Amino acid sequence: MNFKVSIVEDDAEISKALALLLKSFPEVEHISSHNNSESFINDFDSLLPDVVIMDIELPGMNGIECVRELKLHHPETQFMMCTVFEEDDKLFESLCAGATGYLLKNSSPEKIREALKEIFNGGSPMSPQIARKVVARFTPQSANSEISVLSEREREILNYLSKGLRYKEIAALAFVSTDTVRKHARNIYEKLQVNSRTEALNKVYGSRGF
Repeated sequence: MNFKVSIVEDDAEISKALALLLKSFPEVEHISSHNNSESFINDFDSLLPDVVIMDIELPGMNGIECVRELKLHHPETQFMMCTVFEEDDKLFESLCAGATGYLLKNSSPEKIREALKEIFNGGSPMSPQIARKVVARFTPQSANSEISVLSEREREILNYLSKGLRYKEIAALAFVSTDTVRKHARNIYEKLQVNSRTEALNKVYGSRGF
């Protein structure tokens, strides 16, 4: 299935390189590029992208604030933060704002393609370090009532997801197919009434706040 992708990046060379790369992916339709949050927000309703590659450092409203504002009204859109370094605090803040993964700007074309497909299919591409920060923000006290709706296998999959593992890594550990893991993840999100890994962890463990 093809999906629509927008780019929000103020570095003209990086934006152009990403746009050219997206055009080489048969499943991706590159629908727009923006160099600031404000113009993207203004055009969003006419674009309705499935996935957004969002720079963190932008002039004016930064990428984190942009995600926070848009995610409130468009929870179905997946935001993938694009950054030069794995800046834990900013990436963690981005995920808490509603982003569902992140992408390093120096990633290989295949890595970028894999991350885009994963986030569109309900995954959350992120490193184990970032995933642990997300989990650490949540207290276990409120977990029992939310996790009780999940089956034992779904709880196992959620535990693997909390560690930042990719679907194929979980499949190997759980001795099932990647498609089975994806099905379990979708069932988890449906039962918890959420749209992403981060939201599922938040729903299960409850927010501590900063």
